[in-house]
Amino acid sequence: MPLKGINVLELAGLAPGPFCGMILAQFGASVIRVDKTYGSYNAIDCLGHGKRSIALNLKVYEGSNIFRKLINQSDVLIDPYRPGVMERMKLGPEELMGINKRLIYARLTGFGHNGPYANMAGHDINYLALSGLLSLFGRHNQKPTPPVNLVADFAGGGLMCAFGIILALFERSKSGIGQVIDASMVDGSAYLGSWFFRSQNVPGLWGNPRGKNILDSGTHFYDTYETKDKQYMCVGAIEPKFYEIFLEKLGISSHEMPQFENFEESREKLEKIFKQKTQAEWCAIFDGTDACVTPVLNLKDVASHAHNKERNIFKTGDNGLVTPNPAPRLSRTPGISKKHERNAKLGEHTTEILTELDFKPEEIVNLIANGIVNQGMKHSKL
Repeated sequence: MPLKGINVLELAGLAPGPFCGMILAQFGASVIRVDKTYGSYNAIDCLGHGKRSIALNLKVYEGSNIFRKLINQSDVLIDPYRPGVMERMKLGPEELMGINKRLIYARLTGFGHNGPYANMAGHDINYLALSGLLSLFGRHNQKPTPPVNLVADFAGGGLMCAFGIILALFERSKSGIGQVIDASMVDGSAYLGSWFFRSQNVPGLWGNPRGKNILDSGTHFYDTYETKDKQYMCVGAIEPKFYEIFLEKLGISSHEMPQFENFEESREKLEKIFKQKTQAEWCAIFDGTDACVTPVLNLKDVASHAHNKERNIFKTGDNGLVTPNPAPRLSRTPGISKKHERNAKLGEHTTEILTELDFKPEEIVNLIANGIVNQGMKHSKL
């Protein structure tokens, strides 16, 4: 695996930080999640599979000392805290990179480490709004609609941070020293939207109000339609040659439904047409063609679709939960998502990790008794 031998410390958080750590873990890195000794995010972190957990009280000397020992043998730290939090515990970049000059200190925040909003609380919707992208999402004459928390949290945040870490690891292979990564979800979201910013002056793409452009549901040939069985099909027949195939499969001529005229009238016609058949019946008509029509799959049924099944895009766990396999695919060193991996419980590996740091059994017992660390319950192997 490409990241085998890379040791990562992930300070417990939600969404972007755990996703960043999951990516690194699934491509071979050894990831230790540093939980708090109580009240951690563990219960709702669904991205901890394959990681180990140590529960530390970083606010006391003994706990921060253990953390420094971990840092000394780590390649990457994922810090999801607001600016100043780690510095107040004397665990900021200056201190930790003084211990380990090869450390890559990845700081993953919403608004970044400087600027008027740097110390404000926020969530995906706030970061997406500030990036300019939220203004693009929504139907005509309706308010902007956030696309759940996909863009800022996971794409602009976790994925961009993982990309930054890979870049820093590559650079370190030449320089021998680490660096600080300032991964802001506003910055990352804006950069993801590079094409939208750079295509503003392309004729026909943008320029109309939200919901009235080609790619934002403003046309009948780039939209979704309900089927007879209350499922949906999506249509993306942008190019004229694909639009012609789309009409041919529907038995409609371009005179009856011209591509770049009467968008609302054509949409109403298509809404009635698609309700005449089930999703499966429409798939039988459009599958294998260049009409750019595909079914809208839900999270439960996605793994059983023929295309996804053949490419093994998803796996189904023993509990029936469907999850994606790692992407992209590398021919020699692919990522691996083990079927039976599970989220580590808070502090589940505390004793194991302390032992690896050469702490004696009596020292570990003392650390647990004094609340410096927490040894969580271990999962039964039965």
